[in-house]
Amino acid sequence: MLATVIHAARDIRVEDVPDPVLSTGADAIVRVVAACVCGSDLWPYRGVTPTRQPHRIGHEFVGVVEAVGPDVRSVHAGDFVIAPFYVCDGTCVNCRNGVSTSCLHGGWWGSGDRFGGFADGGQGERVRVPLADGTLAVVPGPVSEDEIPGLLTLSDVMGTGHHAAVSAGVSPGDAVAVVGDGAVGLCAIIAAKRLGATTIIAMSRHPQRQSLAREFGATHVVEERGDAGVEAVRALTGGIGADRVLECVGTKESMDQALRSTRPGGMVGYVGVPNGGPELPVRQMFDRNVGVNGGVAPVRGYIEELLPDVRSGAIRPGRVFDLELPLRDAAEAYAAMDERRATKVLLRP
Repeated sequence: MLATVIHAARDIRVEDVPDPVLSTGADAIVRVVAACVCGSDLWPYRGVTPTRQPHRIGHEFVGVVEAVGPDVRSVHAGDFVIAPFYVCDGTCVNCRNGVSTSCLHGGWWGSGDRFGGFADGGQGERVRVPLADGTLAVVPGPVSEDEIPGLLTLSDVMGTGHHAAVSAGVSPGDAVAVVGDGAVGLCAIIAAKRLGATTIIAMSRHPQRQSLAREFGATHVVEERGDAGVEAVRALTGGIGADRVLECVGTKESMDQALRSTRPGGMVGYVGVPNGGPELPVRQMFDRNVGVNGGVAPVRGYIEELLPDVRSGAIRPGRVFDLELPLRDAAEAYAAMDERRATKVLLRP
């Protein structure tokens, strides 16, 4: 089968790889219907995260189950499923505590699992899914073609944007600022509106993304950064800053922007994958009573909550996909996102 392999910085290839096979009893084989490129995939693509040897890549996909192991109970051949960006069993103490990204038996796509099998990367024609009962979320059928982009966002970006809003404690009537206008930031706008925020400030310099941010619920757009950006947010929030700020980038500059844009006593929800040395100025936070909460988003636990709103059209996170390409053009998908010619690229095997 075909799958995406990263060989080095800016060296993405689609290659023939071995077909996945059932191997541990609790696994499943999924035929991928749609996958995508994540903003976090750009860190190794750009060389910020080094690639020491060629390896499979991709961690967001939806598809149809082709086969299951003898120990699988809740997933069946023919089911349409959403795969979160990680593997989890759904039963360990961390999963039960709502932090399935820290599953005691889980793992990551494109690597060996804890049971001697391989969890194929998500950007391929098929994927072997370990711990299928805990990992995969079954979508009751039938699933229409136009639903697929929205369902695909539940594998990562919609759940991650939601995690930013939940971590920050967004409540009805809040003023919320969103740092980052990528797919996660745009989905964080959806999440903030869904949770009742009435003032939503999108920090964006990109005209197309500004337009989509407003469609998703942003009431204001701030293009400035640094001190000017902080002042612009304060000017829109009674001079004190936003009640909640959602940090969706993961750099030192974006975290600084988020912290300084938050009002005294407010909260930052952070979900940007840390790169570029983000740090917490504890004295500044102490003096202003600003809190920080978040981390890697346990999106598997959010799928059931968000799925009805996606399927009904109450929220439309699938709009973040502004380019669709065949899997064989994965290299162009990465280049388009790296050059900001696309917000998020959907890949069709």
